[in-house]
Amino acid sequence: MRRRSVSLLGLAGLLAVPLTVLPQAQAADGLVSTGKAVTASSVETSALGPGLAVDGSAATRWASLEGVDPQWIRIDLGAVHTISRVKLDWEQAYGKTYRIQTSADGSTWSDVYSTTTGDGATDDLAVSGSGRYVRMYGTGRGTAYGYSLWEFEVYGAPTGTGGGGGGTAVPFGSHLKPYAAGTLKPSGSQAALDQKVVDYYKRWKSAFVRQNCGNGWYQIISPDADHPYVAEAQGYGMVVAATMAGADPDAKKIFDGLVKWKIDHPSSVNPNLLAAEQDTACRSVNGGDGATDGDMDVAYGLLLADKQWGSTGTYDYKDLALKHIAAIKKDELNPTTKLLKLGDWTSSGDQYYYLSRTSDWMVDHFRAFRTATGDTTWDAVRTAHQTQISRLQSTYASGTGLLPDFVVNTNTTPKPAPGQVLEDPNDGAYWWNACRTPWRIADDAVTSGDATSLAAARKLNGWIKTKTGGDPNKIAIGYKLNGTAISSGSEAAFFAPFTVAAMTDPGSQAWLDALWNKMVATPIDTGSYFSASIQLQVMITASGNHWVP
Repeated sequence: MRRRSVSLLGLAGLLAVPLTVLPQAQAADGLVSTGKAVTASSVETSALGPGLAVDGSAATRWASLEGVDPQWIRIDLGAVHTISRVKLDWEQAYGKTYRIQTSADGSTWSDVYSTTTGDGATDDLAVSGSGRYVRMYGTGRGTAYGYSLWEFEVYGAPTGTGGGGGGTAVPFGSHLKPYAAGTLKPSGSQAALDQKVVDYYKRWKSAFVRQNCGNGWYQIISPDADHPYVAEAQGYGMVVAATMAGADPDAKKIFDGLVKWKIDHPSSVNPNLLAAEQDTACRSVNGGDGATDGDMDVAYGLLLADKQWGSTGTYDYKDLALKHIAAIKKDELNPTTKLLKLGDWTSSGDQYYYLSRTSDWMVDHFRAFRTATGDTTWDAVRTAHQTQISRLQSTYASGTGLLPDFVVNTNTTPKPAPGQVLEDPNDGAYWWNACRTPWRIADDAVTSGDATSLAAARKLNGWIKTKTGGDPNKIAIGYKLNGTAISSGSEAAFFAPFTVAAMTDPGSQAWLDALWNKMVATPIDTGSYFSASIQLQVMITASGNHWVP
């Protein structure tokens, strides 16, 4: 973001955009900024976030990092507005040289006010412009501190054009959903962390987001899977697209194309779920039934979309989400154990009915399902999975905290798979499925602060940090549950997830930084949607941008 801001500053100087300032009496439009989504280039602390500048309270404030120029704070009005007045209520740390800018897309900016002689207190500015986005762009601080606003007020009126069905409620980089107290983040400015995620996202999007076979579909291609399109990849894509809204102007278009793909490729068992695999002609294959991992993320992505954009546009995201969640409960949840099954294709009496995959145990998703549906079953489901995580760690991996790919005998005494039960001789080891569990467990820990999730994540973090001596390059590809490495080498699917676990331990700042730097330095593997998609989502969480709808 900082890089973009600097380039825009230079462009604005070259264009010498004229300013139009109207007499105060002519600015009679209403206040349109209170409670809107807001993003900032940085924050001094998590207690001084940008949302506090639009909360309608003169007792709370946003503050940027101290001693750094330029800095900015941006309001997303949700739709294009005419802008007639901007009011800045400065704290002691004020802007001496700054601009008020508007934009239709959050990328190209126009100046509507500029000064080099700001003196703090209150700046009540009559301006003339239009845009969905309005920002204060400061290039010269009035003090040695940063920039700080008690309130940033924008007055105007909607024009009736643009806005994408109500705007983006939680734009990427807004950090409107703070993590649990004590959660670490990688060292460096917030703006720099966010920009690294955006850079990686752009490479991921170029490598894996497709529009094949027409029909208005978007897909996430999976060159390293058994088929070119798999449900797991589409679920990743929906979660990522909804989360990156605000950074990618195409996010909603991509998301809607993925929704159409989901609707047009229903499971043959339950049409409210997504068929697991499609071929090069975009036709569902292998029976067309559903896979739990993909369906969990599809439902979660739909809930994110409902919160981001509302459900009054082309698709009723909330209705689709509720139907998807109900279908998961009906056909992908074992009603006896309250543990997830592998898919909607396994039923009572078959050999897979009491088999579960630990990487599907997405505790924050269960919380979101409970909130969206009001169904207390999801509390019981969450508790059942957390209980098994703790039990498996203490009984079968007391020294490591590692979970196996698959758990058998879930109706009696759940235990790691004794060998190949579905995919691989390492089905009972920490292998290509369970490699995601540190990320999934810690996602809940950092967002909820739940003691059980924190304990599980910290156990994993403590072991891997000690095992590698704090060197992420030594994280192997797979482990037996006792910590014996299965394969040498380095793979993002295995090293990236430990980053989120590191965020839960106050004594792991250096380790967290090493993991973050390892991710940033690792080129995207365009042949592996799996590793690249995992790393992207880990980076989203590590930068403070994961949130639970």
